[in-house]
Amino acid sequence: MSVFTLIDGGLSTAIEDLGGDVSGHLWTAGLAVTDPDLLERAHRSFVEAGAEVIATASYQCDARAFEASGLAPSDARRVLASMTTIARRATSGSTALVAASVGPFGASLADGSEYTGRYGVEWSVVERYHREKLEVLVDSGADLVAVETIPLVDEARLIADVLTELGAPRAWFSFGCATEDSTYGGDDLARAVAAVAEYPSLVAVGINCVAPTVVAGALTNIERAAPGRELIAYPNHGRAWDATARAWTGDESAFTLDGSVDEWVAAGARYIGGCCGVGPTGIARLAARRKDS
Repeated sequence: MSVFTLIDGGLSTAIEDLGGDVSGHLWTAGLAVTDPDLLERAHRSFVEAGAEVIATASYQCDARAFEASGLAPSDARRVLASMTTIARRATSGSTALVAASVGPFGASLADGSEYTGRYGVEWSVVERYHREKLEVLVDSGADLVAVETIPLVDEARLIADVLTELGAPRAWFSFGCATEDSTYGGDDLARAVAAVAEYPSLVAVGINCVAPTVVAGALTNIERAAPGRELIAYPNHGRAWDATARAWTGDESAFTLDGSVDEWVAAGARYIGGCCGVGPTGIARLAARRKDS
């Protein structure tokens, strides 16, 4: 039987399904200012599909990004925190949890560097980014923190340290990886996992926004590096991101979540969902597959 907690899919995909525009520098986060009702509807579409955990739109930005768009500092922090409130409204009447999304520093650059780990800035800039962002999100009322698509061991360790300083809220850590044993930044995946495996309130550790073909092997390596820990996997639709064209390339026709879930559960995954390109329809299929198991 496929027993797992179902998390949501790609928020940008759900927004686009509803006719929304995520082409700006702020990506999905921009809707927290321009159209919070549409953002809420996008979250709600995943709840209605059966998702039990909903991630906020805060993946790719901090308050400074909103300041750069013209908001006063206090308003920028308020908007960042409001993403949790918006997701919470979308879960009303359900038991779904809200996870405050924290992506890598590279996601804020909107240049694809979250897939390389090469940011081109002093490390102090990365530290400040995560600290200021986490200070807001940890107090935003989310049920847990989703640390996502991290390409570097040092960045994962940094986030874990800051979270610990802020009271060690419940959190999962998921890495972006190019192969079953290497992160997008070229670090050893087992070493990356070991860097966060002792986080005091670890919900799960695993991978996301990866090619579906590497999931099973990566999970096997993660389980060896962190025996006894819950594992999480939410791959993308199997295509590659072209940062210059700001578009996904390649063929996704061979991949379906529901066709792979039994293999991932067998490899140890207990939290499963989708990432970029996997919309509410894909999550609904996964919910149906679990129900029929």
